[in-house]
Amino acid sequence: MPVWLVVTDSGLLFPLLAAVLLCTSPLTALQRGRLRALYGVEIPPPRPPARRRAWLLGMTWRQLLHHLLAGPLLALGAAALLYAWGAALVLTTLYGWIWLMPPGTALRSDLAGLDVGLTAVGVLLLVALPWATTTAAQLEVWTARQLLGPDRAEALERRVEEITESRAGLVDAVDAERRRIERDLHDGAQQRLTSLAMNLGLARRTLKDVPPEVMQVIVEAHEEAQAAIDELRDLVRGLHPAVLEDRGLDAALSGVAARAPLPVRLDVDLSEPIAPTVEAVAYFTVSEALTNVAKHARADRVDLSVRTAGGRLRLVISDDGVGGADASRGTGLTGLRKRAASVDGTLSVLSPLGGPTTITVELPCAL
Repeated sequence: MPVWLVVTDSGLLFPLLAAVLLCTSPLTALQRGRLRALYGVEIPPPRPPARRRAWLLGMTWRQLLHHLLAGPLLALGAAALLYAWGAALVLTTLYGWIWLMPPGTALRSDLAGLDVGLTAVGVLLLVALPWATTTAAQLEVWTARQLLGPDRAEALERRVEEITESRAGLVDAVDAERRRIERDLHDGAQQRLTSLAMNLGLARRTLKDVPPEVMQVIVEAHEEAQAAIDELRDLVRGLHPAVLEDRGLDAALSGVAARAPLPVRLDVDLSEPIAPTVEAVAYFTVSEALTNVAKHARADRVDLSVRTAGGRLRLVISDDGVGGADASRGTGLTGLRKRAASVDGTLSVLSPLGGPTTITVELPCAL
């Protein structure tokens, strides 16, 4: 009677399958440890699915295939290679074995005419077996990677997660570096220029008995220092506005709206916390969008809505200009879209000819 009928009749089929399933994970861990110690190969474990059915159908069948089919076949191949190494050593030293046998022995007489051919076979085996052993080791590692490690979909998912984390770290590092530069300029160069402008202004007011040429130089130097302070202040504000860090996004956007060259109606409702990096992206997006409206839209007013809902920050910038804005024909909207994409945000533009133009930006509140 076939074995599987005996197992079925005796009621041992399901316990046997359960034992196999229970031993799958320990055997897999053992195989990973062996490959790590033997070849220095690290095979990451597949991520266990949340549902039990997905675990049974998705992960275990690959491990079972390795332990029940691929593993035994590889073990047989390794045993065959070990046997071949032994045979190669025996055949290569056949001359010595023959001369060690007593004269007149039947085996010595039988091998006397085959010693050259068998020794040649042994030499050929010694030449071919290193390549065969290396190939078998590579095949074992490849099989383990395919059946014991994560599949292609999970590997891609893990890679996407790693890239997302590295990009978030890079964005945070750039934002921190921008803050550092802003502090250095504000506390260093700007303070020195302010002191220089004050001294030149004091000299301009108090020195009355200097030649006109000298006074003209002082006046020009004072005006240049004032202009340099204004430019540096704009540069510092462009790097990272202090009000954004001190008072938050609402106050920073109020300052942007107040400095805009056209009326801006601002509506802000921030009911959820926002990451500092996302706040900076939102601030600079609004600043650049208002600058583009002032330059190209020929608008009379702008409506700016800033709200949070469902873990998303939504910016809507609408103007009553001439419309016709196209992100594919200029770098302004393209830059805004790239800035939003740096934190997994989106930007859409609706701008028919004749207006109005509406720019909608959605950003995650947390990275």
